[in-house]
Amino acid sequence: MELNFRSDNETPAAPAIMEAIEKANRGAAHAYAEDNWSLRLNEAFSERFETDVCVIPMATGTVCNAIALASICPPWGSVYCHRSAHVYCDESGAPEFFGNGLRLVPIDGADGKLPHRPLDKAIRTSAGHGVHSYEPSAVSITQSTESGTVYQASEIANICEVAKAHGLPVHLDGARFANAVASTGSTPAELTWRAGVSLMSFGASKNGCIAAEALLLFDNHERREHIERLRKRSGHLLSKMRYVSAQLLAALEDDLWLHLATHANRQAAKFADAVGNHAGAELEFPVEANEVFVRWTPAGFTTLEEAGVEFLMWPGRDDLARFVFGHSTDERATDKLCKILGGL
Repeated sequence: MELNFRSDNETPAAPAIMEAIEKANRGAAHAYAEDNWSLRLNEAFSERFETDVCVIPMATGTVCNAIALASICPPWGSVYCHRSAHVYCDESGAPEFFGNGLRLVPIDGADGKLPHRPLDKAIRTSAGHGVHSYEPSAVSITQSTESGTVYQASEIANICEVAKAHGLPVHLDGARFANAVASTGSTPAELTWRAGVSLMSFGASKNGCIAAEALLLFDNHERREHIERLRKRSGHLLSKMRYVSAQLLAALEDDLWLHLATHANRQAAKFADAVGNHAGAELEFPVEANEVFVRWTPAGFTTLEEAGVEFLMWPGRDDLARFVFGHSTDERATDKLCKILGGL
C-alpha cells in the first residue's frame, strides 16, 4: 500500500476530472480561451461565489499569484504578506519578476496568519518617507495558510478593513481554498469578496485537477485586459485552454471540489488525533485543513521513513515534518500511518 504523504501536488487526477478532459478532447474547439468551456467559466464561478466574477484560466498557481500581484502593484510598490506566504518563500521571485521589481514585505504572525494590527503598523511605517520608500500597494493572504491553518471570515474582514483604510486591494492565494471552505463551513463568498477580497488565485491542481488554476476578479473587472496581456506576454495563454477550463467546470459541478477537499481534511484530522495521543510527537500548528505539521525527534522520523512512510522534512529543521493528505488518500493508508506512529 502506498504511504505517500509528501504533498497534494503528488496526487493523481480525480476520475471525474479525467472524464471531463476526455469529453473536451472530442473534435475541434476555438483556441486561446475562446472555446465553449472557457466562455462558461464566468457564469459557473459567479453562481458559486454569488456575485459577478471575471475568470481568467491559467495553468499554475505561481503564475496566477505573480500576475495578480503585478496587476495591482506598480514596480515601486510593496505587497504585504505573512513571512511564510507561498508568494514570499516558494515562488523564486516570480512576483518581483512579473511586477518589474515590486517588493514583498513579510510580517510575522502566529500559526501562519497575517495579523491585522501589525499589518496596519507596517503599512504606516513604510509610507513615511514619500518617494524615497516603496509605495504600499497591496496585501496578499494565503488560504489555507502555509501552516495548515484557516482564516475565518472575520479574520479576513479585519485584514481587508486595514487594507481598505490605506487604499490597498487584497489578493487571496487560494491554492488550498477548497480545504478552507470545507473546514470553516463558510461560503466561498463569505471567505472572499464579502470580507473585502478584490481578487484571488483559485487553486484546483492540488485538489484533483491537472495544471488547472484560475485568477478570479471580484471587483474592478477593467483589470482583465491588463491581466490577459500579462498572461500572453509571459507565455501562459495556452492555445488549448479548453483542457484547463473543462477541469475547472467539472470541479465546480455538484460541488466536487468541496467533496474532494472534505475527504482530504478528514484524513488529516484522523492523523492529527493520532499525533495528539502519541507520547513523544507533537503538533506544531493547529490542524484545520489537510496539512499536519509534526514536531518530533530526528530518530523518530527516520524510523517512520524506514517503515515506508513518505513525508517532507521541513527545510532547515530536523525535528519538524509535514504530512499532506489529498483527495485520493486511501483511508486504509491513513489508518496504517496512524498504526505505525502509535507503535513507535
